Amino acid sequence: MSTGVRPVRDDRLAQTVEYAYASVADAPVRVIWTAGACPLDTEGRTVAVGSYAGQTHQVMRNLVTALAGVGASLSDVVKTTVHVASPRRSDLVEAWEVYREYMGAHDAPSTLLGVTVLGYADQLVEVEAVAVATGAPGPRAAREDVPAR
Repeated sequence: MSTGVRPVRDDRLAQTVEYAYASVADAPVRVIWTAGACPLDTEGRTVAVGSYAGQTHQVMRNLVTALAGVGASLSDVVKTTVHVASPRRSDLVEAWEVYREYMGAHDAPSTLLGVTVLGYADQLVEVEAVAVATGAPGPRAAREDVPAR
């Protein structure tokens, strides 16, 4: 099902970037904000310690799972922010290349940031997203009436 998400490029801006400069989501849609997806396994342990690529793979798998839980997918994403704990551009690029593998042809606008530190021990990468989807959430959606602990 198409959500109406359309990444938009403007020919007055550089066409060499791997993302659109804006996205349009045609209404009516459900808007989904994700927390930053982290490189944690199901036990809450940081995976691929020391590997930007390895952690980005786990981050993207976790993002896909979080989106699926509310009936959305990566093709529904309208914007992301990719956080990489490093001052080195090469580390940001390593994470970005894995991120792009998962996003495929869907070139949603994104911001890539080098940051000092992230929240979990040994964490190097985090990706947050905004998505839109049409219709009711999928069957695996989390209950909204359960208070957070």
